[in-house]
Parts: sequence; structure tokens; C-alpha cells
Amino acid sequence: MVAVDRSTGFAEVPGRWDDVLDWYARMREDDPVSWDERYGAYHVFRYADIARVLSDPAVFSSDLTGLVPPQEEVDLFSRGNFVRMDPPQHTTMRRIVSRAFTPRVVAGLAPRIETITNELLDQVAGQDRADLVQALAYPLPVTVIAELIGVPAADRDTFRRWADGLLSAQVPETVIPDEKTMQQAGARLRGMIDYLLAHIRQRRASPADDLTNALIEAEVDGARLTDEEIVGFLGVLLIAGHITTTTLLTNTLLCLDANPGAAAALRADPERIPAALEEVLRYRSPFPRLARLTTTDTQVGDRQVPAGKVLMLWVASANRDAAQFAEPDTFDLTRTPNPHLSFGHGIHFCIGAPLARLEGRIAVQTLLRRCPDLAVDDGVELYDPRIMTGARVLPLRLRWS
Repeated sequence: MVAVDRSTGFAEVPGRWDDVLDWYARMREDDPVSWDERYGAYHVFRYADIARVLSDPAVFSSDLTGLVPPQEEVDLFSRGNFVRMDPPQHTTMRRIVSRAFTPRVVAGLAPRIETITNELLDQVAGQDRADLVQALAYPLPVTVIAELIGVPAADRDTFRRWADGLLSAQVPETVIPDEKTMQQAGARLRGMIDYLLAHIRQRRASPADDLTNALIEAEVDGARLTDEEIVGFLGVLLIAGHITTTTLLTNTLLCLDANPGAAAALRADPERIPAALEEVLRYRSPFPRLARLTTTDTQVGDRQVPAGKVLMLWVASANRDAAQFAEPDTFDLTRTPNPHLSFGHGIHFCIGAPLARLEGRIAVQTLLRRCPDLAVDDGVELYDPRIMTGARVLPLRLRWS
């Protein structure tokens, strides 16, 4: 690890796992609410401070759209992106889409998830080496979410290009993007927007029993959603709805490979898999940061923060905070309670969390049952942990039962 002093900003931290964890630890201790002049935001590192910010949407807004230069595709996509909305608009929009993620609906997906998981593993059964991402971690959740939305799962290579384009951007130098960056973002969104608009219009002409049709028929304060508003809904679900599970599965295999005793324990008692997944989410948080905007002068930790300032909330750091978690740098299958912040907190708690947990449980249990011996092989490619934690390529050595 490199030495990172308290003056080191986000963009200056090396994009390596150990270096980022070292930065979190130093900043939690030395400068837990840190102004980053170059980046133009306050970084927040401690669990208690981040949980408090996420619990107060009136003071800490999720809507940062007013800070960025206008751009046609980004503006269109933002109309239905409830992740970036505040109440009361967020409340109304979330209530509509939550109908697709009730406990009953999600539980009803279990047989289909099991079928897809086994079909995908059948395609690589007998091989002594396979990329987990290509074989299972990507196609499983994207097939499930595509079927929910009503778009062809056969288009999943297209969906992955969109996701990779959105996630492959370099670490930004400043929190507020310039016009060039916004134009690049718009170009990456254009194909997805055109695709989803065409799907919505086709569904208006030929209704079907899927989430897209439910959104078309939904009323918000007596008014129907426009096609452009539905695009934002579907785009978030299509991209975020699979990335969380994809990274959860890759992170689980990385954790089990580094902790062989844990893998043996889960094979012996699959009932422990849900708790193991929670520990993976804490230990290797898929999305390391969230952003909020102060609506008034306020205090975060011991620091006064003016109105109109961006807070970068490092949930991956919060999940390693010794003030909240005993021995936070230890991967512990028995950790309970485990109130990690990887799915967020408060009104923006991840709406797809039950689905991601279900997919993760079924996939891990099936993989461990069908492969009594597996190990991470050479050739792993990780995302920059300042942007996302997980593997884009995860080769495994496999022995099948």
C-alpha cells in the first residue's frame, strides 16, 4: 500500500483495492468530513455521519441535476430516474415501481431464477475453467430483469455494452462534470434511450403482462407517465438491476476464495448463505459511494458545511468503520447484526435489494452444490474500486460433481 496523507483527494488515490481501503482508514481517523478543493466536494467517511445524511432528504438532497450542464439525453433520462429525485416526486414514483418488487412478487421469481441458473451452468458443465461473469454473474440477473421489463433477454450483449460504457468512464477530476463530459455521457445513453422508447411504443400498441405495461397504465396524481418518464425508470432498472447482483456474485467468489473455510461452511450448511451474502456486501461494497447536495447550511460530524455543497458519502468506508463493526477488516460469516449501508439507507434504500439477495442466494447455493471444488484462476480483471467494487472478468478453475 502507498502512504496516503489527509491532503490526498479522491482523484489522487491509486485505483487499487488496498490503497483505497488504506485511504478510507486514514480519513476516518484523521479527517472524516474532508473538503477536497480539487474535486469540489466534501468526502464523508464515518458510518454515523453517512447514516445520518441518508436519513435526512430534506437537508441532503439526491437531486444534483441543477449543478451539471444541460445535455439532451441526460436530461431526458433524468425525468424518470427516481434515484435522483426528492420527495414528494420520489415518493410517488417509487410507489409505482415498487409494485414489481413486493415480497410476494420477488418470492414468486425463485423457480424461474433456479431454472435460469441451472441452464447457464449447463452450458459450461464439464469445463475445467470458465469466466464466472460471462457464464453466470452477468447473464442471470440481466435475464431476470429483462423478463420483468419485457425486453428480449437475447439482447443482453447490447445491455452489457451500455453498462460497460457507463461504468468504464475514467475517475472524474471534479464532482461537477464539464460540457465535454456531459456530451460523452449523452452519447453513451443515446442507444439505450432509443431502444427503450421503441420498446415502450411497441408495448403501447401491444400490451403485455410486464412491468413496462404496468408503468404505461399507472397514474400519478391522476396523470399517466410519459414515454420519456418511463425511459428513466426502465433504464435504471435495466442497468442497476443487474449490476448489483453481478458484482455481488463476483465479490462472493473472491471472498470465498480468500477464505476457504467459509466456502466449506456454506457447502456444509447452505442455510448460512444469506448471512454470508450480507457480509460480502459489507466487506466488498459493490457501489462504494453516494452523492448528496446540502439544501441549507448544516453540520456533518464536526464540520460546518454550507448550502449548495456536494457530499460524497463513502459507504464502503462506513462498512469498515470500527465504531460500528467489530474487527471490520475481517470477513466473518457469523457477523450479526450486520447493518451495512451497501443498499443505501432511508427513503432511497435499494428497491431491488430483495431480488438481488434472492438471485445471489440461489446462484451461490447452486454453484457450490454443482462444483464441489472451485478456485479463482489467473486473469482476474477488477473495476476501479473508487467507482465500483467487483470483477469484470473472473476466471474460475472448476471441478464438477
